[in-house]
Amino acid sequence: MDLQLTGRAALVTGASSGIGAGVARVLAGEGVRLALTARDVDGLRDLADELRAAGHPEPVVLEGDLTDHEQIIRVAAQAHAALGSIHILANCAGGSRPTDFQSDETVWEEAFALNFASARRLTQLLLPGMLAHRWGRVINISGSMEPRRLNAASAAKGALHLWSKGLSCDVASEGITVNCIAPGRIRSAQTLARLHATEAERQEFIARNIPAGDFGDPEDIGRVAAFLASPLAHYVTGAVIPVDGGMHYFAH
Repeated sequence: MDLQLTGRAALVTGASSGIGAGVARVLAGEGVRLALTARDVDGLRDLADELRAAGHPEPVVLEGDLTDHEQIIRVAAQAHAALGSIHILANCAGGSRPTDFQSDETVWEEAFALNFASARRLTQLLLPGMLAHRWGRVINISGSMEPRRLNAASAAKGALHLWSKGLSCDVASEGITVNCIAPGRIRSAQTLARLHATEAERQEFIARNIPAGDFGDPEDIGRVAAFLASPLAHYVTGAVIPVDGGMHYFAH
């Protein structure tokens, strides 16, 4: 299926590894011109080399810490300067922040800055260009709304869900869609090193919680993101789409 994305321009955050890199790989394969940003500039360069070697359009590498408002402004400006109008914004930057009720304000502020405010601020900066062209796609990587314990990132992702739904209503008539993808267990450094550090732990979790019988790959998220980014998905907005092998049915 031709997703009709050739020549479109996208900014992908959190693109140095994991889901962000998977989204970037799939979009590049569809002919999308990419600006990639993350704190890990070496990871970004490795991905850029990979995409270049595969014959995809040359990506723009932008080092940036999206918990810093000034750096968000810089990244948005540099992406626009390098690619012109940004048609697609894939907000993939984020990370789990397990906490407890006694955690101080810095824990909560950092979790919300990374998992919610970065997406909101980048969207606010890039949305005027989408509105001018009456076409745009905002895709937010969120998370489960059935947490197993207190996690500051879960609260931030809850804010991301409701903000996305509200914004989607405001811009739908302008040819812009806003959607969330809620990943399950995806093979990434965070999942394999922190959540399930051994193969035995992984298999035990899969057996109890994932009907599909395995973890997903970053490109599984990327394929859904690519469809949502395409003109074919013009009638999908305000959605939260789980990509989790059925795990959401077994949240508790």
